[in-house]
Amino acid sequence: MSLGSISPETHEALAFAMNEIGGKSNTGEGGEDPARFADQRRSSIKQIASGRFGVTSEYLTNADELQIKMAQGAKPGEGGELPGHKVTALIARTRGTTKGVGLISPPPHHDIYSIEDLAQLIHDLKSANRAARVSTKLVSEVGVGVVAAGVAKAKSDHIVISGGDGGTGAAAWTGIKHAGLPWELGLAEAHQTLVLNKLRDRVVLQSDGQLKQGRDVIIAAMLGAEEFGFATSPLIALGCIMMRKCHLNTCPVGIATQDPELRAKFAGKPEHVVNFFFLLAEEMRGYLARMGFRSLGEAIGRADMLRVDEAALTPKTRTLDLGPILTPASVLAPGEGQTCVMSQDHFSPEATGLEFYGPDITPSGFNLLDDVLVERATDALEHGTPVTIDGLTIANRNRSVGAILSNELSKRYGGKGLPDGTITVNLTGHTGQSFAFTLAKGITINVLGDANDGCGKGLSGGEITVTPGPEVMAAGLVPEDHVVLGNCALYGATSGRAFFRGKAGERFCVRNSGALAVVEGMGDHGCEYMTGGRVVCLGGTGINFGAGMSGGIAYILDSDGSFATNCNMGMVELDRVETDEDAAALHGYLTAHAERTGSTVAAELLAEWPAPLSQFVKVMPTDYKRVLQQQAAESAEPAAAFG
Repeated sequence: MSLGSISPETHEALAFAMNEIGGKSNTGEGGEDPARFADQRRSSIKQIASGRFGVTSEYLTNADELQIKMAQGAKPGEGGELPGHKVTALIARTRGTTKGVGLISPPPHHDIYSIEDLAQLIHDLKSANRAARVSTKLVSEVGVGVVAAGVAKAKSDHIVISGGDGGTGAAAWTGIKHAGLPWELGLAEAHQTLVLNKLRDRVVLQSDGQLKQGRDVIIAAMLGAEEFGFATSPLIALGCIMMRKCHLNTCPVGIATQDPELRAKFAGKPEHVVNFFFLLAEEMRGYLARMGFRSLGEAIGRADMLRVDEAALTPKTRTLDLGPILTPASVLAPGEGQTCVMSQDHFSPEATGLEFYGPDITPSGFNLLDDVLVERATDALEHGTPVTIDGLTIANRNRSVGAILSNELSKRYGGKGLPDGTITVNLTGHTGQSFAFTLAKGITINVLGDANDGCGKGLSGGEITVTPGPEVMAAGLVPEDHVVLGNCALYGATSGRAFFRGKAGERFCVRNSGALAVVEGMGDHGCEYMTGGRVVCLGGTGINFGAGMSGGIAYILDSDGSFATNCNMGMVELDRVETDEDAAALHGYLTAHAERTGSTVAAELLAEWPAPLSQFVKVMPTDYKRVLQQQAAESAEPAAAFG
């Protein structure tokens, strides 16, 4: 469960208990405090949800499993919402947001609209931590078997089928009460479909959604699950009394609340959870022995051992045909594997694109462009010595470039990274998808060319510049009039800087929580769900700008006065750049953009400064503005009283 849905004390107790017994705790979508990475409070599973809260290179590096939360059984098709009164200083710091400002998770992942897109995110995460298993969480629904087959083909190592009976502290009652299906239905369909398509032996299958006792686990195993997820039962072991007020921040036993007074009432201990699972395992052993199984592994896929309880049937349920669920997959596809026995091939030679690296690269020993970067950056990684890497060519087959290099840096230096510009990489060409994924602090990558979709996703302190190549100038094209960047750039960026000479596609800086980005135009849905950072747009925007934007500031060059018609005014206000502080900040952003990209737009604005200030519109979220004013007033009170 996420930090935010439950208290920090509860979150840490669960993680400690699972580490003690060799299980895995899950961070949920709220990120994790880096202080927990080095001890028994560390959650082995790091979740990557649509909000991308706290997803950094350091976060991904400190994981044994990376879980893509496509949906949750208790609220399929819905995003999450954390009200402002539950956003404490710790949660705000962990999620890269502002204390007291509510947070919204989008219903979909904005970089996933097909199985191919999911395959790209799986590749991103595997590059960001090659030692971790990549998991995909799906919900129990009709047709989930076909989806699970696609997920297996997308090279996910692990698949979760989440049932609709589970709980969540961040969902509407309509979803909890009326959406989702029992895990049994989805699990049986997923297992059978994977077996029929000869895919079951390459993925681990897990189920969750109100598994509470040993009997539930045994049934799940017989329907095809190898692993099992628990949430409600361990919380009850820690003292949860099922008040069902998780969303109100009023939990009387200090479990699902961020209120300091209520958190003090928390009396749970990790030993309580350890004891619960010990007794659960004992109950499971009894069931297995009675059925003649020597281990849980022998029971996986044995749906033939399940029987319908005739005495429990009603006139309505008696008409149900449970045959499809209780048919063993081994009957449908004799000889096919029922459990995971092999690993996915994440870095196949066919996808390396070695021929694009440049004439001075020897293919022997290198599998990916990142391997070349890591080898050439050895002095910087080992000793912190500044390194510049020149002469490399990049093409669109080189995906997630920078992620492996960032992973190596984060292993050694954590979230602090290295001083800016310690590793400088100069590339020429056309980047593949997810270029500079979670680029870590200390790495600067300059591209002379253009960038594909997903550039700078999860930017983690690094710096990116993309400038059109000389062929653009030779053709007489004007950079600011042309697209240099694909869709969904800087999705979930947490820190760092990015400068793009030219226009970006749709959903630029969606869920940005701390990065600075300068661009010369963008498509629809810019700065959607943004919670922090700064964005400067030196050109036009598409429609629906700022939808769900709850933090950060955007400065838009509105030369023709049309921006107001493109802006979603539901959560933001439009102001002029009037203060000296804003003017100085904007001047600095333009100066940096002109220096790094040679932008003529920025240069012309600076030459006429400060006259262009009147053409800029400042986009400020209403709640964010209120909280900042409140914080300023509180900090001024002691000084006034003293005077």
